[in-house]
Amino acid sequence: MKLYYSPGACSLSPHIALREAGLPFTIEKVDTRAGTTETGKAFASVNPKGYVPALQLDDGAVLTEGAAIVQFIADLAPDAGLAPKAGTFARTRLQEELNFVATELHKAFVPLLRSTTSEDGKRDARAVVTRRLDHVEMTLSDGRDHLLGKDFSVADSYLFTVVNWAGHVGLALEPWPRLQAFMSRVAARDSVQQAMRAEGLVQ
Repeated sequence: MKLYYSPGACSLSPHIALREAGLPFTIEKVDTRAGTTETGKAFASVNPKGYVPALQLDDGAVLTEGAAIVQFIADLAPDAGLAPKAGTFARTRLQEELNFVATELHKAFVPLLRSTTSEDGKRDARAVVTRRLDHVEMTLSDGRDHLLGKDFSVADSYLFTVVNWAGHVGLALEPWPRLQAFMSRVAARDSVQQAMRAEGLVQ
């Protein structure tokens, strides 16, 4: 398998998941602005949507959309425990968390990451992000270590990836101490350190 990624983008989530799962894979960096990969390939030939992540399987099939990709990875390596069994209520909870991160938190961060967003737009986006992080803090308030409870799942790799953007947009996490602790726990995982090092995000 090959994961097409941009450093620190939402593709970091399946990158972490692949390392957690212990699956064989390669990575190829994408310049989404130029529309090319590091080998000079037109990225549109891989993913016509033009954005990462994209996971190319060994048979040539390409899977896109991070929430779908991480579940696929989890199901390829069930013994890694990255997702509850398909068809269970617990799996639906995982999908609930993945959809929340994708549609509510990830989407809310986007205006803050764009240089073209007006100051009013950034102020409104920051207010939305704050409300979404309030919700995450509440979810963690029962003492759980991860979104679904005690065990790490692919929802945690996605949440970590998105919340990691806070520093890039000048948003301090001090108002959310449980989320801060979550970020520290996840950042300390070997898979996360390996993925971030491979993407040039840490030394």
